[in-house]
Amino acid sequence: MHNTYVGRFAPSPSGQLHFGSLVTAVASYLDAKHHGGKWLLRMEDIDEPRCIAGIDKDILVTLEAHGLHWDDAVIYQSQQHTRYQAVLDALINEGRAYRCTCTRKQIKAMGGVYDGRCRDKSSATLLAIDEENSAIRLKLDTQLEAFNDVIMGVVEPQPVHVQNGSHHALTNPAIYGSQQAEDVVLKRRDGLFSYNLVVILDDVFQHVNHVIRGCDLIDVTPLQRAVYQALGYDAPEYGHIPVAAVAPGRKLSKQNRAAPVDNKTPIENIVRVMNFLGFSFPNAAAFDDVNTVLTEAISLWNRKKVVKTPEIIVPQHESTYYNEPL
Repeated sequence: MHNTYVGRFAPSPSGQLHFGSLVTAVASYLDAKHHGGKWLLRMEDIDEPRCIAGIDKDILVTLEAHGLHWDDAVIYQSQQHTRYQAVLDALINEGRAYRCTCTRKQIKAMGGVYDGRCRDKSSATLLAIDEENSAIRLKLDTQLEAFNDVIMGVVEPQPVHVQNGSHHALTNPAIYGSQQAEDVVLKRRDGLFSYNLVVILDDVFQHVNHVIRGCDLIDVTPLQRAVYQALGYDAPEYGHIPVAAVAPGRKLSKQNRAAPVDNKTPIENIVRVMNFLGFSFPNAAAFDDVNTVLTEAISLWNRKKVVKTPEIIVPQHESTYYNEPL
């Protein structure tokens, strides 16, 4: 792992940046710059059917309007398939990954957690499996472990069900039983590489060693750390910040039509982010431009002062879901 701090912001171009994503962008930027590090930008467009043409450019414009200038070139996951596939091929050839034909219905019948039934199929059986009807899973022979979150403190593994490359918190912890890591999907049945593979390969590729992101991803972090270990990489330090929500359990997101950030009020937006995160911060009128507000924010940044709560409720006008006529 490199000694120099390398952080990143990795938005998905499936919608314009909203207040919640701006909070993550600002927090990750401030943590990097406060520690004299680099701040990289990655477009997580691996799930291409969900991405919207031109949104990546909108995201870049919004970041620049807020003075959040990234280091190095922006990388796009959609342009990294050859690198991902090379890793997958090597894992399969080494017997560390395998094809799985289990459907969602079958996994539901297992109790909601994949039980590893495809991992010991013979080579002949594997060769006969139709690639188009199978996922690729990584063998994980490890327990999920607690980790020290640089913002939230010690985080114990929570029951997480990983399916089709995405992550879902289980509503019934009893289903999970022991905290044995589930063999994680690396490539989905539909042929798309999974988030839990590419996020790790890209962070390793970009030498990222510090990740500041929203608490909506905190439960999947022990699993991702287990994948790092299985692949032979050092996991970065993680810090999770509160997510903005319009109601308990309803975080601001593209899915619930969160309102886009207003690029005409960058100073006010950054001040609001600092207040949201729990900092005593001057009013917008105290700053002449966006660079002075960021300089102040960098100097005041302190992980210990960030609010230690998974989510914070913001006004409902942040989601257009509430603004539309009945």
